[in-house]
Amino acid sequence: MMIFFTDLDNTIIYSYKHDIGLRKRNVEIYQGREISFITEDTYAYLKRLREQILVIPTSTRTVEQYERIDLGVGVFKYALVCNGGVLLENGKKVDWWYNESIKEIRDSKDTVLKGIRILDKDPRRTFELRYIENLFVFTKCDSPEDVVDELKGKLDEKFVDIFHNGTKVYIVPKALNKGRAVKRFMDYIGAKFSIAAGDSEFDISMLKAVDIGLVPFAFTSQFCIDFKLEEMESNKIFSDALLLRCLEIISKAEQR
Repeated sequence: MMIFFTDLDNTIIYSYKHDIGLRKRNVEIYQGREISFITEDTYAYLKRLREQILVIPTSTRTVEQYERIDLGVGVFKYALVCNGGVLLENGKKVDWWYNESIKEIRDSKDTVLKGIRILDKDPRRTFELRYIENLFVFTKCDSPEDVVDELKGKLDEKFVDIFHNGTKVYIVPKALNKGRAVKRFMDYIGAKFSIAAGDSEFDISMLKAVDIGLVPFAFTSQFCIDFKLEEMESNKIFSDALLLRCLEIISKAEQR
């Protein structure tokens, strides 16, 4: 069995702020506004891909945020959300997977709670503190680089990763990562070959855990990657290019 694990935001779908051309369709509505889109080519490629292999959305989004997305290709049999801490099967949370995730991160709990206490008092915080499914912490801050640097000085990085994406600040247990989730799922399903696509720091462990990793142009240098990845061409929309590449990989595999 071949599996394709894919990040969603900026990998398959794009916010309204991104220019992906006029040939696009809305896939997410929030508070009455259309906020996320996919290209028509991405829609067509994804539809073809789902007919051939198992596609697993693999996202840091919460369950609620994931459920807002409708790619128009039907409900995915499986999805990994909350950075891999939650497995959805036919849209339903799988309890044993979540319980196992909680066990895997228990050594990080005290450090995470300490981080929550620090952020709760930080005047630069501009958004509520969210302890997502008791798995990881998310908020937004002014001067996020400084906030992250200070957290790194106060928290034991043996137990947690601390980083920011724009104004978003995260405290994530070391054991809660997409790479670990991919390995767990591969063992569970008994798959032998896997492809993954992603565009951010959250995706690095996942890209390292699979046989073929697909990334945007210059990703390797941006994140100082020391393992092999396939970078897509800079003059193409990432989602279109990576899905077309997946279809090519499958076609070649079938010809062997």
